Amino acid sequence: MNKEYALGFDVGGTHITVAVIDINKMKVLNFSLHKESFDSNLPVAEVMDIWEKAIRISWKNSGIEKLKGLAICMPGPFDYKSGICWIKDQAKYEHFYSLNIRKLIQERLNLFNDLPIFFDNDANCFGKGEFFKNAENSSKKVMAVTLGTGLGASFIDNGKAIDSGTQVPTDGELYNIPFKEGIAEDYVSARGLLSRYEAVSGIKISNGLELFNRANDGDVLAIKVFEEVGADLAEIVLPWLRNFKADSFIIGGKIANASDYFLPAFQQKIKDSGSKVTILVSTDNEIAALLGATSLLCEM
Repeated sequence: MNKEYALGFDVGGTHITVAVIDINKMKVLNFSLHKESFDSNLPVAEVMDIWEKAIRISWKNSGIEKLKGLAICMPGPFDYKSGICWIKDQAKYEHFYSLNIRKLIQERLNLFNDLPIFFDNDANCFGKGEFFKNAENSSKKVMAVTLGTGLGASFIDNGKAIDSGTQVPTDGELYNIPFKEGIAEDYVSARGLLSRYEAVSGIKISNGLELFNRANDGDVLAIKVFEEVGADLAEIVLPWLRNFKADSFIIGGKIANASDYFLPAFQQKIKDSGSKVTILVSTDNEIAALLGATSLLCEM
């Protein structure tokens, strides 16, 4: 088997993580993993300087010369086929609206137009990456969610994301399904956590990490809020676990770091429903995202 390699990127609002991936083994090459933190609201040229730095360091450290392609895990709204960014009014990538990211990367790295550059959303990349990390998943259906600024979801069957048909919600998305007095993401997300806490405590805090720290310090209301989110998450995903006939359910995203507080309530509700699905919490979201993005090159 000929060895094939790809550059995988995990792009977020405050970071870019890059690595060279052995496509045949679906493994990150030693010494190639490199991360840069930055403010994505900087001017385009300055953001691209940081991206280029991360890419060149990773590529050089890998010792690999020839690539099969580039695969990028990118937040939305984004036209993943054409490579055009439609992020607007989300406090990130403010200057990238309507720009073709594929062309920006090609120009920066002096790449030939025939070198493939693929894009996919963060939830799909996470789900597919978790699938490929574990050989036991090869015959399983995996449903994954990312809990962070928003609520991401993916439905993975035999390594491919399923986003249409009766087994999954419209476009494979959970964030916008009706739930209680709004949509799912109003309740299960960072803003859902913070609004709940303000409602019960009268205290307005700025981010999920602060709430997590309050829970660690024994704040009963903070712990209660996480427990409620766990129960709500179970209620949101249960119909789709059944429809999709998922074997495994995997939780990722920054809020997954607080799983000690929300997971017991989630597990209890899943158990009470009679579901036998295997529940896992990811410990390395970024590696999963890199592998999931790179899997797009396996489909060529």
